[in-house]
Amino acid sequence: MVLDLLIINATICGQKDLVQIACKEGKILEVAPKIESSAKETIDAKGFFVSPPFIDSHLHLDTTLSMGMPRFNRTGTLLEGIRIWGELKPSLTPEAIKERAKKLLYWSIAKGNLAVRSHVDTTDESLMAVNVLLELRREMKDFIDLQLVAFPQDGVLRSKNGMALLKRALDMGVDLVGGIPHFERTMDQGKESIRLLCELAEQRGLMVDMHCDESDDPHSRHIETLTHETQRLGLEGRVAGSHLTSMHSMDNYYVTKLFPLMAEAGMNCICNPLVNMNLQGRHDAYPKRRGLMRVPELLAAGINVSFGHDDVMDPWYPMGTHDMLEVVHMGAHALHMTGVDQQAALFDGITFNAAKTLNLENYGLAPGCNADMVILQASSRQECIRLRPARLFVIRRGKVISRTPETRAIINLGFGDTNIDFCL
Repeated sequence: MVLDLLIINATICGQKDLVQIACKEGKILEVAPKIESSAKETIDAKGFFVSPPFIDSHLHLDTTLSMGMPRFNRTGTLLEGIRIWGELKPSLTPEAIKERAKKLLYWSIAKGNLAVRSHVDTTDESLMAVNVLLELRREMKDFIDLQLVAFPQDGVLRSKNGMALLKRALDMGVDLVGGIPHFERTMDQGKESIRLLCELAEQRGLMVDMHCDESDDPHSRHIETLTHETQRLGLEGRVAGSHLTSMHSMDNYYVTKLFPLMAEAGMNCICNPLVNMNLQGRHDAYPKRRGLMRVPELLAAGINVSFGHDDVMDPWYPMGTHDMLEVVHMGAHALHMTGVDQQAALFDGITFNAAKTLNLENYGLAPGCNADMVILQASSRQECIRLRPARLFVIRRGKVISRTPETRAIINLGFGDTNIDFCL
């Protein structure tokens, strides 16, 4: 048998020695120390680390790369970002949205991100961004898995025709039901929006991913309502709460009640360290709160946690290259997760835990999984987080779709040039 692709001298998790990975017809056929088969293409991993592809559990493709349009966010706050986006919406065109989103997805692929969950604003009467991202999903399906969340940016009850527009977006093919309860006019309306949106998801057999409690207010507790509705409607395992930044400020006693309920409901939690480290705590003097969900404690309670980049160069965040290793690098510092096992958990948050959040099938490096993987210029998960190294090869269904040369420095101190592996 002739393989489509054979990777040799690969380091992978769970294997002490170097392995070979055989790929055929878009699937991983075998992982073993030695594979006796010829292949149409062979890649020598040179002992470098091979990972399943990275996954961004939370992104906004419709707003990406729009920084400075129509103006810059001078205060750096969440609410000014929302106002700027509202000012930009009347001048948006399908061509501009698609150009920016497609450019970002090229960056994504080069960084080894082969699955992305993107929220798309459904409070625009034209649903322009919805149309654009659905078209882009079709165009890019052979290269990247794109899940879309119907996201009522201005509040599903607060905005005109919010629920009708969101349903239209779902009818058009958007994958998930989204929400933003903390941005509704009152706490009670926030709770009502959760109930209505979860009932809609239950009726349509869809997953839910809600922006929830993206606030420094310790009394913003919509995650409790979301957890209750998840169990009431039998949505266990199908619901994600994104951001949950108020959790940083919650009373510890209350959290001891909340976490077991979340675990019972099979909640997924999505942390966005880059953006929420930037947006939260803006109203604090000193000491300033980090404003991130309690990731170590959530994991200890058996709750699935994954990570998102959230924004890339838009009204809410002026930085970013869509590198998920940068996301967890920030998480390691901001969440006090620099321990060896904690770093492994962070890496899982952009791989296996994220695949669980997105309910992806055939994910991983075992025989039978999709032949999707990344070869990085590093030797371990910890080194990947520390270095954010070059993605030497990005492979999709057994075909190389992106290559980056190894990074090396040439040092000249007057004794002759010396080549140094920059990342090792």
